[in-house]
Amino acid sequence: MDEREFLIKLSILGQPYRLQLMAAYFIAKYKRIPYASEAAIIWQKSLTYAATVYEQLTNEQTNSLYRKNSSQTHCLTILDEAYPPQLAEIYHPPVVLYYQGSLALLKAPILAIVGARQNSNYALTCLQHLLPDILAKAPHLVTVSGLANGVDMLAHSLTLLQKRPTIAVLGTGLNLCYPKQNHALQKDIAQLGLVLSEYPLDSPPLKFHFPKRNRIIAGLCQTVLVVEAKKRSGSLITANLALQENRNVLAIPGRIDMPLSQGTNELILAGAKPVLKAEDVLEEIANA
Repeated sequence: MDEREFLIKLSILGQPYRLQLMAAYFIAKYKRIPYASEAAIIWQKSLTYAATVYEQLTNEQTNSLYRKNSSQTHCLTILDEAYPPQLAEIYHPPVVLYYQGSLALLKAPILAIVGARQNSNYALTCLQHLLPDILAKAPHLVTVSGLANGVDMLAHSLTLLQKRPTIAVLGTGLNLCYPKQNHALQKDIAQLGLVLSEYPLDSPPLKFHFPKRNRIIAGLCQTVLVVEAKKRSGSLITANLALQENRNVLAIPGRIDMPLSQGTNELILAGAKPVLKAEDVLEEIANA
């Protein structure tokens, strides 16, 4: 078992993120897999715990799951040269990413587009007005979102309509789709763009997966555009994570009496750049 396989199997076993990251840091420093006794120390766990994990790493069930993930998806680890540097710099970078599609897209300038899951027609109108112009004037730009209903789905679909690639970051294993109605869209993105997840195959859509996924969206991009958001929403989590990672944060203003505009209007009040036309986004992309 080499270092990559070791990290991928830790992920497949569902070991806590902190343990995966400590193992990756050890390997990056010493260029080898830690012994079980060393893992117990860096994990701050008992030797019995570490020995049990190491035993599980080599049993047939884990080997079978490893083969399944390796054959149905591709795997990228934080040790790999292809791992995007902008993602490695964030707080809690994913140790393993499972993907389908073109990994080369991660080298392009990336615009994250996020917003309400139950969007209004205003969000559709804004994206139909802005996104074709943005993509036409930024020919190498790639969009990224979370394949949720609402604004995420619109961002992916409208990008593909312009015959441009888009990246979807999932909160499930790549062989599942949540929500189910986006199955065809997920398949199109895997063929024409890139689908990513830090969760191995068969991982269900657990509630805590989605806030964690947002840090990857924020980490991959240089600029985040928030289209519609309630006062408390996942989109604002993504925007705040982006701010913490020194990304550009933009927001489309809306009517002051609309709940779906409260989040975006308050982002603008707090310093996010308001977007009124495509050039407002293009300026930030050029300066990223």
